[in-house]
Amino acid sequence: MISLNATFVAGPLLLLINLLYAAVLLFALYRAPWSKLTANLALQHLCFGATVALIVIWSIRAELSMGVSIHLLGMTVLCLVLGWDLAIVCASVALVLTGLATGGHWSSFAVNAVLTILLPVALTQLMMWWATQKMVKNFFIYLFFCGFFGAGLSAVLVGLSVSAALWLGDIAPWWQIQQDIITIIILTVFPEALLNGMLLSAIMVFYPDWIRSFDAKSYIDDQ
Repeated sequence: MISLNATFVAGPLLLLINLLYAAVLLFALYRAPWSKLTANLALQHLCFGATVALIVIWSIRAELSMGVSIHLLGMTVLCLVLGWDLAIVCASVALVLTGLATGGHWSSFAVNAVLTILLPVALTQLMMWWATQKMVKNFFIYLFFCGFFGAGLSAVLVGLSVSAALWLGDIAPWWQIQQDIITIIILTVFPEALLNGMLLSAIMVFYPDWIRSFDAKSYIDDQ
């Protein structure tokens, strides 16, 4: 979706965002299943491949006029497959390596991490909880609600958050944001949903045991 190429947040708010990201990252590092990761070579390859895939899709970006860039996210399928903790860790590594490769602004690293990593992961977790607790246990509900719809909604959430940051930071007037960014958000919702949904569908068909968040017993065996 959209990420920042310049520092638009400063002062106490920037410090708060840095502390928030650091706290969540440390908690993810604490909660991640390191014992299973070290003992499972296939899981190591999956994490490595997911990180490389994120670097590739995040490096394919279009620069906009207000110091922002547009690219696909891929965080929904990553969170569903690896779990929120490993997704945050792998995505953080990918964001660091992408910044090194593209010469990103490190002062906005935590802001981009919150926008492109923490927000989609939090939304995906919320939608997974809703699908598990409030909806019928159905294979297609999980796939379309958590995968397709969740990815599209993540794109909207990230785009609107960046738009709000530009407007509140007095970087651009609202009419320009509406003209340049809101339109792009609308155009990128479907590709984001399609990318994540297709990847999740393929993994569910060929390697369902890779998906950490999918309980085959509840969604298939008990139906």
